[in-house]
Amino acid sequence: MLTAADNETLTQVGPGTLMGNLLRRYWMPVLLSNEIDEPDSPPVRTRILGEDLVAFRDTNGFAGVFVQACPHRGASLFFGRNEEAGLRCVYHGWKFDTTGACVDMPSEPAESNFKTKVRVTAYPTRESGGIVWAYFGPPEKLPPFRDFGADALAPDQRRASKVRVECNWVQSMEGNLDTSHISWLHQFHAAADIPDDGTDTPGVPSNAMSMRIWEHDRAPRIEVSDEWYGYRYAGLRSTPNGNTHVRVTAYIFPFTTVVAAIPLGIGAGGGLFVPIDDTACWRFGLTVQPPAHQRPEHIGAPLFSQMPYGFERPDNGISPRGYNARNDYQVDRELQRTTSFSGIPDFVSQDHAVQESMGARLDRTREHLGTSDRAVIRMRQLLVRAARDLADGIEPPALEDRDYVRIYGAERILASGEDWRELGTDNDPIFDVAEAQTVRA
Repeated sequence: MLTAADNETLTQVGPGTLMGNLLRRYWMPVLLSNEIDEPDSPPVRTRILGEDLVAFRDTNGFAGVFVQACPHRGASLFFGRNEEAGLRCVYHGWKFDTTGACVDMPSEPAESNFKTKVRVTAYPTRESGGIVWAYFGPPEKLPPFRDFGADALAPDQRRASKVRVECNWVQSMEGNLDTSHISWLHQFHAAADIPDDGTDTPGVPSNAMSMRIWEHDRAPRIEVSDEWYGYRYAGLRSTPNGNTHVRVTAYIFPFTTVVAAIPLGIGAGGGLFVPIDDTACWRFGLTVQPPAHQRPEHIGAPLFSQMPYGFERPDNGISPRGYNARNDYQVDRELQRTTSFSGIPDFVSQDHAVQESMGARLDRTREHLGTSDRAVIRMRQLLVRAARDLADGIEPPALEDRDYVRIYGAERILASGEDWRELGTDNDPIFDVAEAQTVRA
């Protein structure tokens, strides 16, 4: 369990807090690009790290992210006019370009140079993968941008999404760093009857066999390996045929997960967990086109499509959250008795239900953690230490310009003596197989 002081450090993200200062040193997703789709379209409100913001796309197509309050008298720039390469406050007509500079001040005398002395707080932006990102930290500390593989892809080869989660960002992220819960929360009764299709053998199992293994061994052994970007961890399970199955997930400091998939987990589709404030967060997804070897024919239909659950269709990339606390996530007790472990008919909403039911900001002093929580514990340790180190003048980790495209999760059945730490690295045999297939083609 954490101390009360550790829990405050971990979960409080507003301006001037230890974690808030740390997170502001990284590029953060703010909203989807299609939320400000057209030049001169209406500005959009958003809130990140406890700051009320307004985002817009100017006449030239550039994205701007401002604090909402106009520096003149504090009126909200959400009501502003997006026109002629700037956002104009409707109160007195002051206009600001995407850098925050005041470019017109018509309420002052024409000869006045006052506009050159006034700026709105604007944050540097970058668009990548259908997401508008912003940097909220000290300008002189602006880090290189992380490309998760989307920058080289056409729009139809990547997909961005987001869903609002009504709890602290760490609670939501912990779900992605918990491989144990897939053997419980997401289980369904028919998984025990999935037949052996011949892939319970070293190598790449089918999606159906993987689900059978999750049900067969519901107490995975957790191992964690620290990496330059955070860590990778393995959930190791015994298979019905006596082999060792592994799910490898990567944690990229401070708020990104690359979740295990067959044979590789890629991009940031696992989730980017962005605090709205201390009691809510955005879970962004960034799915990129998989490499050619990502979908071997024998793994069958996509994993989630084989489960007895529905999946809410996002509206233009944003989840509608039809399953929520107000309707008890539409839990169906008959479904729980006969079909699925949770009785909640939507897969992702199963996660939301348990995470939000902990309260808006969990009191971790009351937890009782076990060996299956090792990956969650390690994430907390890294974040709390980095936040306090920054306050002592020690620079945060994983800010350098390095390759984030080739950080993979993985899911396989291990051969005798095979080290799970090699999976998803340049030493992974899956890359040799892919190269051989390319040569034959």
